Amino acid sequence: MIIVSRIMNRITRRIRRAAVMLVMAAATLYALGFIAFAASLDRHSPVDIAPSDAIVALTGGEGRLTEAVKLLDDGKGARLLITGVHPEVKSGTLKNAVKVPSAKFDCCVDLGRQAEDTIGNATETASWVRTHGYHSIILVTSTYHMPRAALELRRAMPDVTITPFPVVQGTLHLDGWWDFPGTTRLLISEYSKYLLTLAHARPLLRAS
Repeated sequence: MIIVSRIMNRITRRIRRAAVMLVMAAATLYALGFIAFAASLDRHSPVDIAPSDAIVALTGGEGRLTEAVKLLDDGKGARLLITGVHPEVKSGTLKNAVKVPSAKFDCCVDLGRQAEDTIGNATETASWVRTHGYHSIILVTSTYHMPRAALELRRAMPDVTITPFPVVQGTLHLDGWWDFPGTTRLLISEYSKYLLTLAHARPLLRAS
């Protein structure tokens, strides 16, 4: 019995050491991946961009709608879809907020009110693109959100060309993010969601 007990103790210690090593390795990989993710984000919006069939803007971040409307005004797309609009937000309120001419808004801007998250944005956009028969879009969202948003939309529309237009908010400190707790928390949250998207862990994304 003593011999068996010693053997079991050794096995238990080895399992614990292996578990600790696995956790440390996973933490190291996560940290390295996060640093690479933060470094890869665009620090500036494109100065110019080639036209596409249409433009899609995802709500939820400063400057997204303003940049999307500018692209529409510049003729970079025939129509603009704003996806993720809250059901209670009136079109007139949104029109005034983005300062788009009334005629332009009424003829060329569509409001998507079904999406509640990025997965919903992709579904709503795919339906809109199919309805209009578009083959290419410009995707407008925040720079930190672009990797996950582009991945979701490409999965929903594998046959559609998606050109990213990342929006960089003035309050986002991508250079020296480690000195800004708010930016660090935002980037960690977005990187974690991006990993879940890569892993197709949609139930966890819905719950986050």
